[in-house]
Amino acid sequence: MNDASTAARQLAGGASLDKALGHASAECWPALDRAIRDLPPWELGVHVAPAGRWVQWPWNAPLPILRRTPRAASESASVIALCHHDGRIREAALDLTSGSPALLPLLIVRCTDWAAPVRERARALLSERSGSALVHHAELILLLARREQGRFAVDLLDRLLRDGPAAQMEPLLTSPDRATRRFSHRVAVDRGLLAPGRLARLAADSGDASLQDLCADAAIASMRDEDHDDVLGVLLKARNGRVRAAGVTALRRTGRHDEARARLTDRSGVVRACARYVLRQDGTDPLPLYRAMCTGEVTEPGAAAGLGECGDRTDAETLWALVRHPEAAVRVHAVTGLRALDAVTRAGLAPLIDDPSSAVVRAATRALLPHANGFSREWLSARDAPDRARAVRVAAQRLYRAAGYARPTG
Repeated sequence: MNDASTAARQLAGGASLDKALGHASAECWPALDRAIRDLPPWELGVHVAPAGRWVQWPWNAPLPILRRTPRAASESASVIALCHHDGRIREAALDLTSGSPALLPLLIVRCTDWAAPVRERARALLSERSGSALVHHAELILLLARREQGRFAVDLLDRLLRDGPAAQMEPLLTSPDRATRRFSHRVAVDRGLLAPGRLARLAADSGDASLQDLCADAAIASMRDEDHDDVLGVLLKARNGRVRAAGVTALRRTGRHDEARARLTDRSGVVRACARYVLRQDGTDPLPLYRAMCTGEVTEPGAAAGLGECGDRTDAETLWALVRHPEAAVRVHAVTGLRALDAVTRAGLAPLIDDPSSAVVRAATRALLPHANGFSREWLSARDAPDRARAVRVAAQRLYRAAGYARPTG
C-alpha cells in the first residue's frame, strides 16, 4: 500500500479507498487516521450536498450536517470526514458507515475516539454490525486495545467469539498476528474447543512462550487416561525446554514418576529441575543418581550440570575432573555445575578461554566475569590478537570490560 501520508492526500483528492490503500493491514488504519488529521487545511475538506449536488466544503464554511444525506457522500469524502480533526464532523460522518464494509475499520477506530460523543455513537453502531464482520477485523481491534479507550471493541469481539460458531475461530488461530493468535487461543481453550493432542502439538510447535505455556497447561489439564501417551509423548519431545518441562511435571500426575530419570540430564536447566521434583515426590533422591553418572563413564553432558545444581561443595572435585573431559558438551555442563556450586576459580577455568570449542569458551567467560580483575592486561591482550579465534577474542574483550580496563587501540 501507499504510505499513510500519500494515501491521505489521494483520498483528499477524491481517490477511492482501494486505490489509496490497496490491501491495508491493521496498522494502516490508525496511521491513515493520523495522516488525514495532519493534512494542511487547504487540502482537507468534506463533501456536502446543498441544492442536491456535491461540492467541496470550504475550510471556513459552517459545519455541514452530514446525517441529512448519509448515502450521498463519496467514499473518499466519508473517509476524510470520519478522520477529520473536528469531532462534530467525525460524529456526523459515523452514519455514513452503515452498510459500508469498506468503512468498518474506521468505525472501529472511532470507538477509541478521545471525544465521548463520537466514541459512544461509534460503539452503538459497531454493536449492530454482524459478528463475522468484526471477527474479520480482529487484528485491528486488538491493536487498538492498547489505547485508553480500546476495551469496548475487544470485549465485543470476546463475546462474539465465545458465543459464536466454533468454525469462525479457525482463521484466528493461525493468524500471522501474534496478539490475534494469543487472544483466539485463550478463548478456544476456555471453550474447550481444542483436543488435548492438538493442544500438545500447538505447544510443541509454537515459538511463542505465552502460547507454549497456555497450550501445554491446557493439554495436561484436559487429557484423559487415553490421551496420556499422545500428550506426554509430544510434550517430552518438544524442542523448547519450557514445553518439555511441562511434560516432565505431568509425569507425576499420571503416576509415571520413574520416567523422569531420563530427564535428569536434559540440556535445559528447568527440565532437569522438574525431573528432580518428580523423582523426589516419589521418594527418590536424584543426587546419588547424578553422582553415579558423573563418576562413571559420562555419556550425558547434562549430568554434570545437574550434579552442580543439587550437589554440595564436596562434588566440586568431580566437576573439576569433567572440565578436562574430551567431549566439549561435558566441559560446558561441568562449568555450569561449578557455577551452580559457586566453586569457580580463575586459575581453574582460565585455560578454557583457549578451548577449541566456542561453546566452552562462552561458558567459561560467563563464569569468569566476576573474577575478571584477576587477569592481567597482558594475558587478555594476547587473546585479543588478530590471529586468535573469534570466540577467544570476544571473551578477552568481555573480560577487559568486566575488569574495567581500557581496551588498547591501534
